[in-house]
Amino acid sequence: MLNIITIIGARPQIIKAAALSRILRTSYSYEVCERILHTGQHYDTLMSDVFFGEMNIPIPTFNLNVGSGDQAWQIAHMIEGITDILKQEKPDGVVIYGDTNSTLAGALATCRLQIPLFHIEAGLRSHYMPMPEEQNRIVADHFANICFAPTQTAMQNLAREGLIHSPTQFGEQRKGREAILSGDIMLDNAIHYGAQAKHSTALSSLGLDGIPYMLATIHRDFNTDNTDKRDSLFASLDILSKHSGIPIIIPAHPRISQSLQHYIQSTHSHLRAIPPASYLQMLALEQGACMIITDSGGVQKEAYFFHKPCLVLRHETEWIEIVEQQAAILTDTESDSLIDAFERIQAAQPHYPPLFGDGHAAEIIAEHIINY
Repeated sequence: MLNIITIIGARPQIIKAAALSRILRTSYSYEVCERILHTGQHYDTLMSDVFFGEMNIPIPTFNLNVGSGDQAWQIAHMIEGITDILKQEKPDGVVIYGDTNSTLAGALATCRLQIPLFHIEAGLRSHYMPMPEEQNRIVADHFANICFAPTQTAMQNLAREGLIHSPTQFGEQRKGREAILSGDIMLDNAIHYGAQAKHSTALSSLGLDGIPYMLATIHRDFNTDNTDKRDSLFASLDILSKHSGIPIIIPAHPRISQSLQHYIQSTHSHLRAIPPASYLQMLALEQGACMIITDSGGVQKEAYFFHKPCLVLRHETEWIEIVEQQAAILTDTESDSLIDAFERIQAAQPHYPPLFGDGHAAEIIAEHIINY
């Protein structure tokens, strides 16, 4: 029996891990024992714990409870905790997801211990190196034994960096590198859980059934950490809501919850804040929205999966394919830019070809990990 440890720490990783865990439990239960190591990077119950129950994911075997803090401090404590557990458990392989600090810490600890490393959602590039996620994903790709790329663009990025046919060897216990076009594991979940969400009471409980609305999510540090920038963004969204006549619903990430509530109350804003949404609630909100506004990479993709036009509150994106299909527009957060982007995407003719696979990425990933 193969012993695999999956490292997660943030809400998007919990969601992604659900698809692979589901396949390992149902199709490979006699071949693989998967245990989950949660770094505790997301420590808010509504941003983490609720997902395990809702998505039927095994409760983590290990939890470092690192919590928030300075990035260097956070990563250092993660590396120390992950290293201790890997030394004790001696797994056959480690799975990491995406581009968070937990991803980086998992890659560093695993590579130093010469344990096979599998990076899911590899090859993404925003080509903006100051962005912490860009740094994390590049390191993870270069340390991984198998890079599982969700799209052809991601494969091309890996090829440009010499990671497709890499001569790199990782030592006696670790073979050379492979790069696999697996498709996107988030599409697996959007299909699997999307039907449940569509028939849930999430929208009716919020009084949104049959009402046109836009959905906005904000969590990136460059949009939230500077008070003036954050308040300016709220004001721009408020102006867009008034301009369009469409209410904007914002699930309040812990980074913005208090300031958003204060803004709404003090300015009599048309924005509507709701508590952080669970995964199924989020899928229901995305499916019911007429447009999605976000700085999240994952939400950009889910907008594409559900054929929703998307305004991306960033100057660059790792999901350039969505922009190329005119399904998303990158925009500044100033009100004039936001309104211009809104009107342009309203007039666009987006296309939604199957760029992210066929919804069976988890099966492909599981098979390659086991064969490795």
